[in-house]
Amino acid sequence: MAEPIGVPISPEFVAKYNKPGPRYTSYPTVPAWKQAFGEAEYREALDELKGRPDDELAVYLHVPFCAKACHYCGCNMLVTRDKDEVTAYLDRLETELGRVVDVIGSGRRVVQFHWGGGTPNYLKNDQIERVLAMFRAAFAIAPGAEVSLEIDPRIGSPEQARFLREAGFNRISLGVQDFEPRVQQAIGRRQSRDKTLEVYHGCREAGFPGVNIDLVYGLPGQTRESFGETLDEVIGLAPDRVACFSYAHVPWVRPNQEKVDTTIMLQGYEKFALFQLTVDRFREGGYAWIGIDHFAKQDDELSVALRDRALHRNFMGYATKPAPHMLAFGMSGIGDVCDRFVQNDATIDGWSQLVDAGGLPIVKGHKLSDDDKLRRLAILNLMCNLELPWELTVAGWGERADRLFADSLEQLPPLIADGLVTRDDFGLRITAKGRYFVRNVAMILDAYLAQDTGKPLFSRTV
Repeated sequence: MAEPIGVPISPEFVAKYNKPGPRYTSYPTVPAWKQAFGEAEYREALDELKGRPDDELAVYLHVPFCAKACHYCGCNMLVTRDKDEVTAYLDRLETELGRVVDVIGSGRRVVQFHWGGGTPNYLKNDQIERVLAMFRAAFAIAPGAEVSLEIDPRIGSPEQARFLREAGFNRISLGVQDFEPRVQQAIGRRQSRDKTLEVYHGCREAGFPGVNIDLVYGLPGQTRESFGETLDEVIGLAPDRVACFSYAHVPWVRPNQEKVDTTIMLQGYEKFALFQLTVDRFREGGYAWIGIDHFAKQDDELSVALRDRALHRNFMGYATKPAPHMLAFGMSGIGDVCDRFVQNDATIDGWSQLVDAGGLPIVKGHKLSDDDKLRRLAILNLMCNLELPWELTVAGWGERADRLFADSLEQLPPLIADGLVTRDDFGLRITAKGRYFVRNVAMILDAYLAQDTGKPLFSRTV
């Protein structure tokens, strides 16, 4: 599907569809995880995984530390300058890893290994080497595996980039958010252009096969003109991939966001127009629009996977390595093991106490029902491949999707009338207009949304 530039969408249309909704990195989404689920249930999943030794794995590591809290940040992070606190975290991480490996066995093949944060490059070189050594001893990192991490350029350097590449990382994501100084001041993240460019070029010179940039739209102080300048500068740098996330203002979840001045934030249609501008600029710059908020060069693996209808989505975002299981380590880590979602305690104290008590630090989870698996397949196919073929469900459920989802599809006519989706003998297809509202389309298949209590659970779709 080509992404035409300048799809006409009115302010009234945006207002109609700008409602709270999940991003669907998983289904069911985290607020729906109401089951009693803890260490025993996770061990049951790990025991099942042990019996599937040929299954490939993805691994996520959460590094929560930051030197300073940014006002806009929605991540689980921890500000510290205490060297001993970092060492203690790594000690417990090694303990947690050992307990998982004791169940599933060592040497399991890993095809995706990602470090998120927080700020993974907050760790010193010897600490990074220590963590890599413990995971390489536990798993077999496959040749060609994606080994990636996110970095904050403010504390990075070309020397650090060279060290990370030599250590074995092959994809690196630089947090930029916005080059405009006024915006940086408003979000509590002063980041000089010269420093960011120095680190970016250092990553290129170090030989990283994949260099990504992360942006955020909808931040306080952004204007169409200023963000357009940031987009032009990023495109000029020619990163392999760009993630351009919508700023989610959820101060009831992230109290640090109370410092954000919402009076200078673009809202509704004006915010939406920033993302339309983003899509148009990257399209003009030769990038493919991936999923809801990623962009990749036409020869990038993500672009190829989109064209081949082989894109995958998990808690780490869009991916090309569709491992059937994802193990997560560290505070707040979320995994997906043998059709169970599992989450570690999200606080440093809670996670530490559970590890110190001799167990696994699981505090929440969900075992998928057959209906969950069916809807997950359909929703993730919409989110990744922008379509729902009726034949998609035949192999696993013996029935076409239009029959299995007959009740949910009764909500389709308004979406078809508004030009978001088409329906024919093949199935559903997201239109060029519907690409901006694919979350809204996916929501009609979500069996849990009607169970919401009125308490805000999700960010808005625009």
